[in-house]
Amino acid sequence: MASVQLDQVRKVYDNGQVAVHGASFEVADGELMVLVGPSGCGKSTLLRMIAGLEDISAGTLSIGDRVVNDVAPKDRDIAMVFQSYALYPHMTVAENLAFGLKLRKHDKETIRKRVDAAAETLGLTTMMDKRPGQMSGGQRQRVALGRALVREPSVFLLDEPLSNLDAKLRHSVRTEIARLHRQLGTTMIYVTHDQVEAMTLGQRIVVLKDGEIQQIDTPMALYDRPANLFVAGFLGSPAMNILQGRLVQADGGLFLKLEDDSRLPLGAAAIDPAWLDTELAVGIRPEDLQPGAAGPGSFEAVVEVVEPVGNEVFLNLRHGRHELVARVAPRALPQLGEVMAMTLVPERLHFFDPVSGRRLSRT
Repeated sequence: MASVQLDQVRKVYDNGQVAVHGASFEVADGELMVLVGPSGCGKSTLLRMIAGLEDISAGTLSIGDRVVNDVAPKDRDIAMVFQSYALYPHMTVAENLAFGLKLRKHDKETIRKRVDAAAETLGLTTMMDKRPGQMSGGQRQRVALGRALVREPSVFLLDEPLSNLDAKLRHSVRTEIARLHRQLGTTMIYVTHDQVEAMTLGQRIVVLKDGEIQQIDTPMALYDRPANLFVAGFLGSPAMNILQGRLVQADGGLFLKLEDDSRLPLGAAAIDPAWLDTELAVGIRPEDLQPGAAGPGSFEAVVEVVEPVGNEVFLNLRHGRHELVARVAPRALPQLGEVMAMTLVPERLHFFDPVSGRRLSRT
């Protein structure tokens, strides 16, 4: 096992495109770190630089105590799992698992022990004579994981390994990866565009946008205290409601005056007095927007779409010209077009500078 350190790692292509702008972070020995962001944010490029499949334009990359900028991929003591499985179709499971070890000239007994151990860990012992074409997508992905596992590398790199699987298989293999990490304690760096995967797998998460790191923290810290509007809107499903307007005090209460002159009551939200009469963006998580009794602290919203998903219900609402989503417990469902009184949880509101997007501290 080993830690991975990036110090101002940068990638610039020959055409001048900057794919990664000075990334700096450390993945601790035995940690599962997730790199997440939308397509084109630089997360896979960053992973490929760690693997040695992309040259580093500037900065320093270390694995353990060794700088590996100019070290060949095969000498970095890493194993990589791709989304495409990359299995040899003419080989059996056993042969696919053993192939990399044979190339590295390991003896037969070592190969047998490692292949058997990986097959046992991943539940592949009854499939050793099958070929990839005879297996499901989830089984093939487990073989791809096993081929990396037998290497016993210091660092595992996983590049969107679940993107080709259906929802049920994604959950199953995601659980398998989390279990493997707990069992092996090996350093893992996992790339995904799926924020649910990131939140459920990562011990810490690196959020990227346009090649720049936006925030690094634990999943719940990112959810509870997003550093900027991008992180706030990217993490969470459904996404955080973001409304922009002028913060005003009127009729004995605190309101966000929206661009259509409608007002959103913010209740007893704690604010910095300097924010009054300024433009702000206010973030509301769907679970912090709830039906309530009509009154001074509530506002009216029209029900446009109702999405029952079993254990919870998503209400798509409209307040003036603004769309909102609320996550509520299963109940008698409202009718489309119904006007509902809604209330906010004041202490759970998020405030942002609408120009820079950065989070505003209340103190």
